[in-house]
Order: sequence, then structure tokens, then C-alpha cells
Amino acid sequence: MPSNAGQSGSRGDKNAAPPLPAPLRVPVADSHTHLDMQSGTVEEGLAKAASVGVTTVVQVGCDISGSRWAAEIAKAHESVHAAVALHPNEAPRIVHGDPDGWSRQAAREPGGQGALDEALAEIDRLAALPHVRGVGETGLDYFRTGPEGKDAQERSFRAHIEIAKRHGKALVIHDREAHADVLRVLAEEGAPERTVFHCYSGDAEMARICAREGYFMSFAGNVTFKNAQDLRDALAVAPLELVLVETDAPFLTPAPYRGRPNAPYLVPVTVRAMAAVRGIDEDALATALNANTARAFDYQA
Repeated sequence: MPSNAGQSGSRGDKNAAPPLPAPLRVPVADSHTHLDMQSGTVEEGLAKAASVGVTTVVQVGCDISGSRWAAEIAKAHESVHAAVALHPNEAPRIVHGDPDGWSRQAAREPGGQGALDEALAEIDRLAALPHVRGVGETGLDYFRTGPEGKDAQERSFRAHIEIAKRHGKALVIHDREAHADVLRVLAEEGAPERTVFHCYSGDAEMARICAREGYFMSFAGNVTFKNAQDLRDALAVAPLELVLVETDAPFLTPAPYRGRPNAPYLVPVTVRAMAAVRGIDEDALATALNANTARAFDYQA
């Protein structure tokens, strides 16, 4: 995973941090980031983001240790809110192990269903904390997990939905190449009142389905990629009141810096691209994004 988001260097250096964009006039929130995977201190990252108008971030956990860290950071920083979960790829790793490194993480011994139950119990405990505003990222990922891991993913996803509803927290969904099954499970379980599709990856038709259900759609830097017309079409039809922006940093750095380290301070680049797609004023979009994120994660903007 990239860990050099704070480095400096020439524009041609693929490891160099992109330059600061012009500040937004209206502050916004980064609805999904991973500060623990970025270089520099949390304080440095938050200050750099705030300097360009990104005044709030949602720090997202992907496993037990990351979720604990997210909760601790949110408790220590007023501008940080936490989401806690087992990533869809973490559930099969817990149950079946990871002897060949399919997940691109460290090798792991299988723990069985009991280990997954224990991990979910810890997520449940963390989700009850007041500075934890979301349960996620959870969902389904068919890109990296093979058929043998689907049952563990779906069981974990259903458990996270229940946890989010019981604690009154937002559900943050990771959906990769699994649109139909994600929508099916949400329909079968009953989605929480506030459900966010992180790094929205569907097309315009799926955006219309999400809109009917009242699901928030969060767009990341990949909406700026040349080959992402489906995402731009989805953004164009999504109701403005259901649209969020995120970095998913250190991943998905927006053009023209694709491939270089991402961080919350680059949200303005994506906001401006989104405003162009919507054909609306940058300030109007930022105002909506800020209010929407506060509503999605139930905090005062």
C-alpha cells in the first residue's frame, strides 16, 4: 500500500506529493480516507487539508487494528470522525487464512467462523463509541476474493448491516464488481437509515436505483479518469442531496496526478471536476457536499 503521500519532489516524480490546489471558498469534508496509510503525522495531514478548505475527514478502518486506530484518532481530533469495520476482503482472510498472499497482505493462518465472530464482536463494541459515526467499509468485493470467500464476505456484510442499524450509525459500503449482490443483500436485510456507497463505482442506472432507496453516493478521484465516463454519467443523474466527495487516500489520486500519492488536501481537485460534470458553481456544490456529509454521518457541520 502506498505510504509516501507526504513526500515532495518534481512533477515528474511518480512518488512526489502533488502540489496544493487552490483553496475552496466553501469548506468540504473528505467522506472517506485512510490517514494510517499516508506519510507524515495526522496533525500535518489535517492541517494541510484545512489549508485548502477540507476541514473534516472520515477516517475509515479496514480491520480490527485499523478500526481501533480510527476510533482513537477521532476521539483525539474534533475534525475527524471514524468508521469501523472488517473490509470485505478481511472476512475471508479471517476465516480461510491467506497462505498465498492473494490479498496482497501478510500471510495469515485460517481462524474459522469463530475468529470471524470474535472480530465482529469487537467491531460491534467500537461502533457503540460516540466518536464512531459509521460502520464500514463493509460490503462485497469480487475483484480479489474468489468464490470460496464469498460466503464469509456476505456473512460479514450482513452482520455489519445489523450492527449499523442497532447503533444508529451510517453504513459505509465497499462494492467492487458486486453491484447486484450488494443491492440484493441491502434489500434482504433492510438498509440502515443512512447508507453510503463509498467510491461509487456503478453506472447511471444503478445511481437511479440508489437514488430511489435514498443511498448516498460518494465520488472519488477516479471520476476524473479518462476511462470513467460511466462514473461521470452516474454523477450527472445522482440527486445533489445524495452526493458526497472523498479521496480514499492514499489511493485513487485525481487527474492529472493519477498514480501519485493521494491525501485529503486533494479533495478540491475532485470537487472542481465534479462541479464541471454537474454544470454548477463550485461553491454551490461544496455547500451541498458539506451538508450532505454531515447528514450522512450525523454530525454538526
